[in-house]
Amino acid sequence: MTYCNPCLVPMGEKGNARRHLYEEAKELGILVRDEAGEPYMMPNTAFDVAMLDFTNPEASSWFKGILRGMADEGVSGWMADFGEGLPLDARLHSGEDPVAAHNRYPELWARVNREFADEWKSEAGEEDGLVFFVRAGFRESSRWAMLFWEGDQMVSWQANDGIKSSVVGLLSGGLSGIPLNHSDAGGYCTVDLPLLRYRRSEELLMRWMEVNAFTVVFRTHEGNKPGSNCQFYSNSRTLAHFARCAKIYKAWEFYRVQLVKEAAEKGLPVARHLFLHYPEDRRVQKLTYQQFLVGTEMLVVPVLDKGRTAVTAYFPTSDGGSWRHVWTGEEFGGGHRSGHGSVGEATVHGFEAEVSADVGCPAVFVRVGSPVGERFVRNLRDLGVI
Repeated sequence: MTYCNPCLVPMGEKGNARRHLYEEAKELGILVRDEAGEPYMMPNTAFDVAMLDFTNPEASSWFKGILRGMADEGVSGWMADFGEGLPLDARLHSGEDPVAAHNRYPELWARVNREFADEWKSEAGEEDGLVFFVRAGFRESSRWAMLFWEGDQMVSWQANDGIKSSVVGLLSGGLSGIPLNHSDAGGYCTVDLPLLRYRRSEELLMRWMEVNAFTVVFRTHEGNKPGSNCQFYSNSRTLAHFARCAKIYKAWEFYRVQLVKEAAEKGLPVARHLFLHYPEDRRVQKLTYQQFLVGTEMLVVPVLDKGRTAVTAYFPTSDGGSWRHVWTGEEFGGGHRSGHGSVGEATVHGFEAEVSADVGCPAVFVRVGSPVGERFVRNLRDLGVI
């Protein structure tokens, strides 16, 4: 996989550039312009960029040529980054209000990527085709984007911007029309200054892999400072854990195919907040990042705190079902009842339990009697995970 975004940088001083894309786009008049009619230069990290104006059909045609060059070189997928930064005082080819176009731009960005991917698949006649994922979006983005990812979390345990926030984004996105979503395993943003350090630890990477083994995409990222971060290839432990999580991800492929199809037909997310299926349960209503469902048949309670080897799992029982721990076979359900509220209160239908969750054995449960659960556990055994 590789990377692209809709921003171009003047490359006049770089001697080894094969093409000067900014100069090409400027000559064609397909860049977003400022009040003076010149390319609108915007600060982006340590340099200034100009954005392609996708309200101009020529910009879409030109950029598809860039994507074709990538695909012809053997690339099978890419991160279609950015798209959220259209200036509110820009001048566009279409003449439309840039304030209104600001939110529409991510849709146009996803659309040009999707149109090329569809065209390439049709021409190549390959079954799998190309794949891309975006982070910016608006109302119709799911119509065009193949996948979403949640942007750049800190390499930390934080709730506001770290591993916990990745679960919040996963579940809130699922409730907001983004059914196929994921994050960078291990996070991305690294800070390595004398007085301020955020560096990815081995434990954080391993726990994040365990979360992402139950999302629609299991994907690593080195982060913005690879040398400061633990990587999946850093040592024998991380390599073994990556392989184990990849096998876990593989074990529910059959169910994932079903859930992706359901997402396409109904908009239901693959990873779901329990609220979707237990809306009257007050305990469920208070959940944020603590646990989530995969479809309806699997329950994941990840470890999201440093040094923890156990989690508190909440088991809704309003539907009369029970849950089986995939590693031990222990069942949770039946006559158990939460201590919250009085008996017969319609808003509480479940109970809590402390469950062990050593590294490599995250707290994952399947519905008792579920064919999906039985096949998942059988696949784990066949893959040597259990």
